[in-house]
Amino acid sequence: MNQIIELVVLPDESGERIDSYLRRKTELSRSRLSDLILGGALCVDGREQLKPSFKVEEGQTIRLTVPQTEPVDIVPQDIPLDILYQDHDIVIVNKPCGMVVHPAAGNAQGTLVNALLYHIHDLSGIGGEMRPGIVHRLDKDTSGLIVIAKNDRAHQALSEQFKSHSMEKRYRAVAFGHFTENQGLIDAPIARHPVDRKKMAVVPGGKPSQTEWHVLASLRQATYLDVHLLTGRTQQIRVHMHSVGHPLLGDPIYAPNLKFPVRIPRLMLHAYHLRFSHPTTGENMEITAPLPELFTETLEKLS
Repeated sequence: MNQIIELVVLPDESGERIDSYLRRKTELSRSRLSDLILGGALCVDGREQLKPSFKVEEGQTIRLTVPQTEPVDIVPQDIPLDILYQDHDIVIVNKPCGMVVHPAAGNAQGTLVNALLYHIHDLSGIGGEMRPGIVHRLDKDTSGLIVIAKNDRAHQALSEQFKSHSMEKRYRAVAFGHFTENQGLIDAPIARHPVDRKKMAVVPGGKPSQTEWHVLASLRQATYLDVHLLTGRTQQIRVHMHSVGHPLLGDPIYAPNLKFPVRIPRLMLHAYHLRFSHPTTGENMEITAPLPELFTETLEKLS
């Protein structure tokens, strides 16, 4: 059964954005509220309201319909997991290259979620459907750190950190060619590719996207980079590096036909460092995932 939330705007609440108002009044995250509002779940004085920026007025009746969580039939699977940290609220996993995070068409099994359901039994299920513990994602071909929420409170707190960009995410990457500077910032909006809808691209009017990069070493026809995400768009590093003429080595989407003197056996992108506040204690959490063996071996061949 759906949950119905009904509220009446008080005098001192007049002028507040509806998403901020509901954030204070409920346990729902701002991103979840935005999805509900845009999806037609909100009525103000009996009329549908689709703008999260709508400002409430004294005396208005607010009615929000929250769909009941509907479990999806995801089969737990005994797939080995490299768990680097775990407590009552979170799990931090070092995801291997080639593993899909969440089941979808064509990938119903063998995903990180299938493995999590086998090894961990108290995962959060925030959202209109069960997406156990998943707060953020990595591409199938990207290895490295993912933080998983074990309860809804932790899920909401971590989601807010991702939304506010207060969670620091650093990657190791190997890009084609050499850079003229030792560091830089790519500030270019990203959206769905206007022609190939399976890809993302730098598109005017897209979502603001910023990627910092620092050169770690110059390699044979390539550069080893430390990359810091200031925003978290889909395939952001891959899209940004491709847009400036330095696609990542081994990228099957953005550089499938890149000719290179050394065989590149995988996407050379690894999420190696996370820094964030623990969702319950507020403690500063920092964790690093070592480079995978195949990544290291490829680096050595390029040196």
